[in-house]
Amino acid sequence: MAKIDVLLSALNERAIAQNVAIEHDQTRAEYRNYSITVETYAEFERIITDYCGHHYNKCLAKGGRLDSAQASSIAKTEIENVYKKRNGNLSSAFDDATYGINGGMRYILDIIADGLKTQAIENYTRSVFDRIVAPVDWDQKVEIIRQFIDRCGTNLHDSIDSHNPARYAQNYNELIRAYVDSLKNVSSIFRRL
Repeated sequence: MAKIDVLLSALNERAIAQNVAIEHDQTRAEYRNYSITVETYAEFERIITDYCGHHYNKCLAKGGRLDSAQASSIAKTEIENVYKKRNGNLSSAFDDATYGINGGMRYILDIIADGLKTQAIENYTRSVFDRIVAPVDWDQKVEIIRQFIDRCGTNLHDSIDSHNPARYAQNYNELIRAYVDSLKNVSSIFRRL
């Protein structure tokens, strides 16, 4: 089997679901927050910190521990990134949680879960590239990246220069982000039931 086929097989929807997404979705489903509203900012911060620590420790740190300050920072960053796209911020998220708007706390925790799942999928994708693409064979790297862009190009973001695969051969982080973003638009691994 050609290396590009091995790469694409390891990065298909089923492989990503089995290796990453299912664990994240199960972790989100296991965490119970019985109210979609909060009464104070302290309660809001306690819940998002607790949930982020729970999810991160189980799915990303694999038994390691994320301290409260780090968990709070990660949770707030994920929430702000999503709310910023809607011209909001952390205060907007707190308002939604206070009044139960837009799904309240359930939606806020989903944001954190989705952000951590996206990070894990990017990490998994990077590890697949690192495992399959020989780091010392420049010509092979460029050729595999060219084939990857040719096969996945229609789904990749417009910012990917399909005529310049060498641009991504040395550092394929931009290409990986574009690929994961394209999965968000077309793949069921990013949809919550």
